[in-house]
Amino acid sequence: MDLAAEDADTAIPAPAALRVVHETDGIDLAAAERAAGRFLQALGISTENESLRGTPGRMARAYAELFSPRPFDLTTFPNDEGYDELVLARSIPVRSVCEHHLLPFVGTAHVGYLPGRRILGLSKLARVVEHFACRPQVQERLTKQVADWLQTQLDPKGVGVVIEAEHTCMTLRGVQATGSSTLTSTLLGTLRNDARSRAEFLALSGLPTR
Repeated sequence: MDLAAEDADTAIPAPAALRVVHETDGIDLAAAERAAGRFLQALGISTENESLRGTPGRMARAYAELFSPRPFDLTTFPNDEGYDELVLARSIPVRSVCEHHLLPFVGTAHVGYLPGRRILGLSKLARVVEHFACRPQVQERLTKQVADWLQTQLDPKGVGVVIEAEHTCMTLRGVQATGSSTLTSTLLGTLRNDARSRAEFLALSGLPTR
């Protein structure tokens, strides 16, 4: 019997790359520009002078960019070597907009997982963070969305996500707590249930383990 042929017949086909696109109802830049102009006027800011004449359009384009993540293909590869140690991408840039005030928050994410049968192209960890960050958000939800999505799509043994960010709704207004940052984390699977794995992830992310 040709064992190679038999293996080929029984091999599990590689899954097709998942095309990830953020669903929107469409962006109407002209309507957004008109609304931005009315918003500024309602706050007593005239857009008649040369410096501010184009501001409503710039506002519309800026928020459209903030709310439009780039589509990407979630490519995975067979874990042929049986790699079972932590894979961690640190200091992934995060930019999002607080859904309560529509003011930006920026920071970094540390995203890791314990591989199962498949491993993920490393750049895709940053793509997943961007995908969920490019919309009105709260940091707690963003952290959990990234972790839950990776757990569902990759089926790893564990997932860990830590985000540290500065919220301008805290630093520029209200309490004006300049220099403050907010830390959130979500741990799933082995990274949540096994103390040693959890400690390793937190330590490599630069966080205290106790």
